[in-house]
Amino acid sequence: MPKRRRINWVFSDFARWVLRAKHEWGARLRGEAFYCGALSGISEYNLTINCDGTFTCNCHDYDGSGKLGDLNEQSFKEVFFGEKAQSFRDTLAKGKLPIRTCAHCGDLKRIKKSKLHEVKPRLPYRGMLLENTVRCNIDCVGCDRIQAAGLRKTKLMEYEKLEKMADLVKELGLQQLFYLNLGEPFLSPNIGKEMPMLRAKNPDCRIVISSNAIILNTDAKREAAMYASHIYFSIHGIDDAMLKKYEKGGNFEKAYENLKAIVAYRNARGLKRPILEWKYLLFNWNDKRWMIERAIEMAKEAKVDAISFWPTNNPFYGISWRYRLGMLNDIGVGTWKGREVDLRAVKDPPLDFVPPQPVPALA
Repeated sequence: MPKRRRINWVFSDFARWVLRAKHEWGARLRGEAFYCGALSGISEYNLTINCDGTFTCNCHDYDGSGKLGDLNEQSFKEVFFGEKAQSFRDTLAKGKLPIRTCAHCGDLKRIKKSKLHEVKPRLPYRGMLLENTVRCNIDCVGCDRIQAAGLRKTKLMEYEKLEKMADLVKELGLQQLFYLNLGEPFLSPNIGKEMPMLRAKNPDCRIVISSNAIILNTDAKREAAMYASHIYFSIHGIDDAMLKKYEKGGNFEKAYENLKAIVAYRNARGLKRPILEWKYLLFNWNDKRWMIERAIEMAKEAKVDAISFWPTNNPFYGISWRYRLGMLNDIGVGTWKGREVDLRAVKDPPLDFVPPQPVPALA
C-alpha cells in the first residue's frame, strides 16, 4: 500500500491551488502574462535531470506534472524545445499557470503582454540539477520524496548514463551543476567514480552538493567530496531530539562528527575547496536565540567555512515566526538563503562565487 501523505503536503497542495488562482486573477486584472526563467534558459536552478533520465522543469516535481520528456528517448535540445515545454510556455503567455508548482516557484516571472516578444527561449547555461539517486537514508518532513520515488523507473542512475550527462553539462557550458535533488548523493555506490569524472569533464564548473552528512563516514567518500566546489550539510538543530523533529531517522551525533571529519580531511590536504557549509533550516522549535548562538559556536568548533539559517514554510506548523518577524536580523548577513555567517578568515571570493565565463551563443 502506498504511504499516506503527511498533512503538511496535503496543506501544501491546497496552498498552491489558492496561490495559482491568485496569480492568474492578478495577471488578468493587470493585463499581464507570465514566463518561466527555467524554460527561458536563464535560470541557474530548477531544471532537473532525474536519476531515471526524465527531465523536469522544477526541483519540486513530486507528482510528475513538471515532466518535459525523457533523455533516454530524445536529445536534450529536443526535450527543451519540445511540445510539452512549448505548451507550458504558451500557457504562461496567456496568463495561466500550467501546473500548480508554478504558483510558488522562484522562476515564475510577470511581464506585460506587450513585451512578451522580448522573451526568447535559449538553451540553459547558468545551471541545472542532476540527481544521481533518489534513495535517501532519512525521511524529512518537508520532503515528499516517497511519492516522487514511486515515479522513477530506476532509483539510481547508471554510471554510463552519468557520463553522458557530464558530457551534456560540458556541451551546454553550464556555469554550475547542482549534484542533488531528492536523494542523498553519497548513497550512490559509484560516488567514488562519479565525482572525479564530473570534474574531469567540467573543470571550470561550480559543482554543488547537498548532504545530510550521516553516511559521509569513510575516507573514500570524503575523497569523492573533494571534487565538489561547495557542499551544504543539512543539520537542522543542535542535538538529536531537535534534529529528529524534521529529519526522521536522522542522527545528530553522527552528522556532526562526520562534518568535523570532512573539514579535517580537507584541511590536512591543504585545500581551500570545497567550501563546507552547515545548512540549518529554521523552525519554531530550533530558532531561539540561545540555540542559534550555540549552533554558531559548534560551527566554529567544527571549523566549517560558514553556517547559514534558512527559513521554510513546510511544514506549515513549523514556520519560524522569530525569523519572519525580523527577530533574527542581527545574525550574520542577509542573503538569498536567509541569514548567513561566514566563518572564514579570508572572505574573498564570496561563498557563492561563480567563476566568470563567456556567455555561450543563443540557441
